Amino acid sequence: MQFSRRQFAGAALAAAVGVSTASCVTAPRKLAQPQPVPLPRADAPPVQAEAAPEPAARADLPPLVAEALAALDTHSWRVPNRDRIGVVDFTLPSCEPRFHIVEVATGRIERSWLVAHGSGSDPAATGTLHRFSNEPGSNASSRGAYLTANTYVGKHGHSRRLIGLDPTNDQALDRAIVIHGAAYVDPALITLRGRIGRSQGCFAFEPGEVSTVMEWLGEGRMIYAGRVENG
Repeated sequence: MQFSRRQFAGAALAAAVGVSTASCVTAPRKLAQPQPVPLPRADAPPVQAEAAPEPAARADLPPLVAEALAALDTHSWRVPNRDRIGVVDFTLPSCEPRFHIVEVATGRIERSWLVAHGSGSDPAATGTLHRFSNEPGSNASSRGAYLTANTYVGKHGHSRRLIGLDPTNDQALDRAIVIHGAAYVDPALITLRGRIGRSQGCFAFEPGEVSTVMEWLGEGRMIYAGRVENG
């Protein structure tokens, strides 16, 4: 059979297109098969999430100050002003200044005053606190963190209400545990009796000093009362 020139050219073009098309199609690739994830053994211990490191203890601070700053961390969401706190060290007898203003950033004690404890905490009037109580009518001091609230004028003059933040002092508002001045907080009594007088559980200060104490703390700060236990 004889091809015309036109037929030959068409056949050649078809062959060229076929070769070109074949060269543009790649062979299908083999997909990698997913590897099975090994299941933990039934007897394998559960994987525990790594705990966040605890902040280093402030070994340079007095124990009760360190305890108070830890309490401030716990109650920080309720304490709007956290530049300074009050720390009441009932480890000390009432003849010593034991109400301290502490700078939070450094843990430094800025000022200290005499402060009374409750008669129910020291029934024999020894000048030393022997027990805490949160019970209404106990006339005792309570351990724990307090939030300073509003001021008012009562039977002891200018005073400041306190809100107990812990289960050990959460009756403070109902018990009317406040900051106030009292004549029985007098350095002259230390010379006569070796101690100052006792309150009904309130933080009582010298009448001439109580306004300064309230100004240093102001509303919305924390007071922490406690003592360092022996042993």
